[in-house]
Amino acid sequence: MCVQPLAPSLCPHPACHGWLTLCLYATQDASPDAYGDLPMNQSQAKTDAKWTRLSTLTAADAGSTVLIRGRVHVSRGTGKLAFITLRQQSHTVQVVAAADDKTISRHMVRFIGNIPKESVVDVTATVTAAPTPIDSCSKKDIELQVQKVFVVSRNNHRMPFELADALRTEAELAGDSGLVGVSLDTRLNNRVIDLRTMTNQSIFRLQAAVGKIFRDFLQNQDFVEIHSPKMIAGASEGGANVFKMNYFKSEACLAQSPQLYKQMAISADFDRVFEIGPVFRAEDSNTHRHLTEFVGLDLEMAFNEHYHEVLDLFDNLFVTLFKTLSTEYAEDIATVFNQYPAEPFQFLEPSLRLTFPEAIAMLREAGYEVGDFDDLSTETERALGRLVKEKYKTDFFMLDKFPQAVRPFYTMPDPNNPGYSNSYDFFMRGEEIMSGAQRVHDADFLAERATACGIPLDSIQAYIDSFKFGSFPHAGGGVGLERVVMLYLALGNIRKSSLFPRDPKRITP
Repeated sequence: MCVQPLAPSLCPHPACHGWLTLCLYATQDASPDAYGDLPMNQSQAKTDAKWTRLSTLTAADAGSTVLIRGRVHVSRGTGKLAFITLRQQSHTVQVVAAADDKTISRHMVRFIGNIPKESVVDVTATVTAAPTPIDSCSKKDIELQVQKVFVVSRNNHRMPFELADALRTEAELAGDSGLVGVSLDTRLNNRVIDLRTMTNQSIFRLQAAVGKIFRDFLQNQDFVEIHSPKMIAGASEGGANVFKMNYFKSEACLAQSPQLYKQMAISADFDRVFEIGPVFRAEDSNTHRHLTEFVGLDLEMAFNEHYHEVLDLFDNLFVTLFKTLSTEYAEDIATVFNQYPAEPFQFLEPSLRLTFPEAIAMLREAGYEVGDFDDLSTETERALGRLVKEKYKTDFFMLDKFPQAVRPFYTMPDPNNPGYSNSYDFFMRGEEIMSGAQRVHDADFLAERATACGIPLDSIQAYIDSFKFGSFPHAGGGVGLERVVMLYLALGNIRKSSLFPRDPKRITP
């Protein structure tokens, strides 16, 4: 042992933890260089170390040595044994340290067992087959036998909540189980911590997948990705639900959609365009499915004869989306359903299409009072979703030919059915996820429609002018990314599928 007291900063032995002024372990520690706290990483050096992703480890790796950086999900020590549940995103593995007083000392085991939860660590270990399945980890058939453990970033603060509590299912919390959960407000107030849960890691991997599939599909169909302005002179959708802002000596708005600019791109001969970007809606709606800022997946395309050419493309797009998610992202879906149990999403190929009058007839037959030209309320949307699911066994369908009066000014009227329009909505699990239509592409008729809807022409003159020099017939639509993810996974609240949600009551973090 050290025979003279040393200041904590001078003690070279990790077992002292920087707390003792007298080191009692120096001559007894068999592994002083195999554990401890690393100095703050300031990119001091580069090495040829090979790092392993936890997601790639399988039983076939047994016997190999790996170096993994992850978070301490759980740590505990008992005598000569210490255990860590190491976490990388939605993957976890059990790490075992057994003191042998040769390569692994008791001091090292004590150090490992006392590493605070959520600390970032580097673990060098041997992969071994687990003697019995480890049900508490996603990697159930393997475990890691420690060689070295170093703390990269130590969590020295009290957690706002335990991740284990944030992962509780409704079934676990039911009755008088004695277990506690974490409220949605508490989660969102501490969103960085909340996003660390395995469930949230999978939700946002799935959200990223939806955007990727959308982009890949459209690029394969010769669409051009565009980036339209989000500060515009007037409301893009009409109405009062717009965020206004000072713009030097004038006033501007945050775009309610890229609608006007998608259409202008068609007039500019881009033929097929799409955009993935933020959308702003000043709607004081504190519901489970509304946000004041969300991610819009928008597309617009010229067609030759009928706007159903665009509906056909949408049909293929959504079928591709659902098939790809169910096959290539099954593991993430299972992780989410483990905490939020739900029926797997059902769809048809090709997708079900109904007309608005057909939907009204179904609702009336079921006892709902709805007018021929009334818009669907949230209640009737859900009722229609249940009726469709019972009759057609699908969670996804298209509804065509909406009443003209409930659609934006730029929607093309149906020439054969007065009062209706060439417009459509798409639904998932009984809730609307997309609105679209054939657009008016004649400048004079567009000005007439805008005036009839009370929109000042001077605020959209550049938009109207873009059709004066000839334009292609075209149609398109916009999808809310967060709403698609929420409904596909049946999460029940759109804030669960928004990274940092914005609603009328929340603007931070």
